[in-house]
Amino acid sequence: MFVGASSTRFTVGLEATKSALMAGTDKDRQMIADGPAIILVEPQLGENIGMVARAMANFGLVDLRLVKPRESWPNEKAQSAAANAHHVIAATRVFATLEEALTDLKFCYATTARVRDGFKPVRGPVEAASTLRVRHGKGQTVGILFGREKSGLKNEEVDLADEIVTFPVNPAYASLNIAQAVLLMSYEWMKSGMDDVDQTAFDGPEIVPAGKDMLFGLFSQLEKALEARKYFRSANKKPRMISNLRAVLTRPGFSNDEIDVLRGVIRSLDGFMRADGKMRATERKADSDDENATGR
Repeated sequence: MFVGASSTRFTVGLEATKSALMAGTDKDRQMIADGPAIILVEPQLGENIGMVARAMANFGLVDLRLVKPRESWPNEKAQSAAANAHHVIAATRVFATLEEALTDLKFCYATTARVRDGFKPVRGPVEAASTLRVRHGKGQTVGILFGREKSGLKNEEVDLADEIVTFPVNPAYASLNIAQAVLLMSYEWMKSGMDDVDQTAFDGPEIVPAGKDMLFGLFSQLEKALEARKYFRSANKKPRMISNLRAVLTRPGFSNDEIDVLRGVIRSLDGFMRADGKMRATERKADSDDENATGR
C-alpha cells in the first residue's frame, strides 16, 4: 500500500484496470501486480515509456512513475508500444519533481553505467533485487530510479537514492535502452522471489522410455533391412557394426511413439527399395521407357 495523497488514486485505478482489462497473453490466469516502483526521470519518447510498461508487465510490476516527461500524458504512442500492458499505463502517475516521486519510498536504487563520485554503495542487479525483495517483504515501499535516454541521471538525482545499481555490460559499450534496463531489473526482481531459479512456467511432455521389447523389434527390423541392402559388407566386422548401431539407438531412450515413427520410416524405405539395392521408382521408370521405345 502506498502512502500520501496519490495512493488512493493509484490503488483505485489499479483495481479497476485489473478487473476491466486484464492485459496479457493469458487472460484466464491471475495477473501479478506488485513490487518496486519504476521511476523514469524526464523520459523523452512515448514509445520508450510504452516499452518500459510492457517490460514491467512481463515481470509483475505495475507502479510506473514519470518525472517531467517531454511528451504530454496520457500518450497514444506509449499506449501502442505497451502491447496491451494497459494496467501499467492506466496506473502511471506523473510528477513535477523527482523529490515528489520519491516521497513515499523507504528505499531506492539509482541505475547508472558511469562511475559516480560520492560514498554510495554500488550493487549488481542480483544483489539489488534481493535487497528490494527483503525490504518489500517487510512492508517497505521501494523503487528503482532510471535516467534520461540520452544522458542518464544527473549526480544530484543519484544523490537522492540510497544506493547505486549497475549492470555487467561491455565496458566499451555500456549504454542501455531505458526499456532494456527496466527489463533487466524487472527480471531480477521476479527471479528473486522464486523458490527455485531453475523452475519454468510450464513443463515439457513426460517421456516414458519404451520397453526393451519395442527396442529389440527396432533392432531386428533395421538390421534385416540393412542386411538385405548388403550394409554389412564384412562378416568379421558385422558384430562390431551391429554393436555400434545398437549403442546409437539405445542412448536416446526412445518412447513407444518415437520407435513407431522410426519403424514406419524403415518400412517406407524398405517398400520403396528392392533387395538388390535399386529403387523401385527407378525400375518402373526404366520399364516405362522400354515400353515407349518399343511402341507398346
